[in-house]
Amino acid sequence: QVQLVESGGGLVQAGGSLRLTCAASGRTFSPYAMGWFRQAPGKEREFVAVISWSVGSIYYADSMKGRFTISRDNAKNTVYLQMDSLKPEDTAVYYCAYCAARRFWPPTGVTNYGTWGQGTQVTVSS
Repeated sequence: QVQLVESGGGLVQAGGSLRLTCAASGRTFSPYAMGWFRQAPGKEREFVAVISWSVGSIYYADSMKGRFTISRDNAKNTVYLQMDSLKPEDTAVYYCAYCAARRFWPPTGVTNYGTWGQGTQVTVSS
């Protein structure tokens, strides 16, 4: 029943910032964690960041540490990804994803997530 919709992507110059939003709808929204992934053309889907829903534990991929910030608003069933100091290498489609139950922490693999948004394009120009 859960539907995820990403927004906030666009074109930005290197060094700039974007804030992505993932809005969840549905009465069954009760994740263990929500994650952000990205995928460039011809490449595998790459883990970006994850936040647990109850306590808010956070884990980032190494390449995103210090530049990206994941956050959540439990009351709004919404997760955010603040992206700063963007690089051309960050160009990709960004997806939010729903991890229903704990298997281990952090859930960095795509198989941990059963529901995905449609993605939002982020393009960083040099």
